Amino acid sequence: MKRWSPSMRGWAAIHRWTSLVGTSFLLLLCLTGLPLIFHHEIDRATGTTVEAPDMHEPIRRPGFERVMETAYRRHPGYVALFASQESGDDRIWFVTMSPSATSGELVQVAVDARDAAPLAEPRIGGTGVMAVLTSLHVDLFAGLPGKLLLGAMGLLLLVAIVSGVVLYAPFMRKLAFGSVRRDRAKRIAWLDLHNLVGIATLTWAVVVGATGVVNTWAELLLQLWQDTEVAAMTATYRASDRGSPQTAPTPAATAAALQAALVRQPGMAVAFIAFPGSSFASPYHFGIFMRGDTPLTSRLLKPVLVDAAHATVTDSRTLPWYLTALLVSQPLHFGDYGGLPLKILWASLDIATIVVLVSGLYLWVARLRRRGSSGVHAAAIAASR
Repeated sequence: MKRWSPSMRGWAAIHRWTSLVGTSFLLLLCLTGLPLIFHHEIDRATGTTVEAPDMHEPIRRPGFERVMETAYRRHPGYVALFASQESGDDRIWFVTMSPSATSGELVQVAVDARDAAPLAEPRIGGTGVMAVLTSLHVDLFAGLPGKLLLGAMGLLLLVAIVSGVVLYAPFMRKLAFGSVRRDRAKRIAWLDLHNLVGIATLTWAVVVGATGVVNTWAELLLQLWQDTEVAAMTATYRASDRGSPQTAPTPAATAAALQAALVRQPGMAVAFIAFPGSSFASPYHFGIFMRGDTPLTSRLLKPVLVDAAHATVTDSRTLPWYLTALLVSQPLHFGDYGGLPLKILWASLDIATIVVLVSGLYLWVARLRRRGSSGVHAAAIAASR
């Protein structure tokens, strides 16, 4: 360290303190994120996900109106807020309902899209250990403040990565890449391992760190979109008497709105429907969000605003860049683009990052011990004189 220039000593201090401040949070995120990479597989294995039953006979699907009638029969007097389908699986509709559009009480009904039969009422947010891990990983059980805190820790991770790369080049100038000096002191071997695994996981750590930071801003970005884009799309309705708020459209009106959106965006599938008065629509409109059929475009949404009273499309525009970035970041953060092989790779790199964090913590403790022992040794020499 003494041979380093003042600028390199500054980078070393930045790397040390950004790493130390964020280590406990980053370890928590890596440990909780590991099982969440396989949450689909775990939910399926534990039976906590809703599965569509096999149907061998030819199926003539009922209209979406029948699906909504089933949901309303399960909870008479409730209003529908959202209806959604999983990407790549159009056999089940998940209808989210509430006693009113402003109520915090939510229930969900899973309805078979092939015969409009009720399948289950899954608990929103999940249950058991996976729900606890998800809450810890997403917001520390603290809502938006917890998300923003984790976002700040993600920014510290990115700073630690950049400073680590700056330090790596001069450190490895006289060593072959991948060298781990096992014949030296234990601390030196740990330092070499820390540097090797850190540089090997560099790209992955940047990707996961950056996407994690973007994900923590989801609520703020959605609010910005509602205050700007959605407000612009519905401005004429608020400024005139062209529309009247529609908070409880009938199943027939919902089906008509869905059909209008499908005609407007042929070749696209429905991701979810936001009902009038919900957070992704307006009091006058359905917000029907369409998606493509490729691994990438299935994650990107295009909203179609449909007049709830007349089932006519009033606007449809591409999402702003910041929401596109959010939608791409969410599955990329957990490796959801390439099926099980990519998830296994993501899990391996997650474990490697845990090694980097633990080895960095060990090096810091070892450094403190060395300083302490040096101080004791110096004091003993002074006393002997």
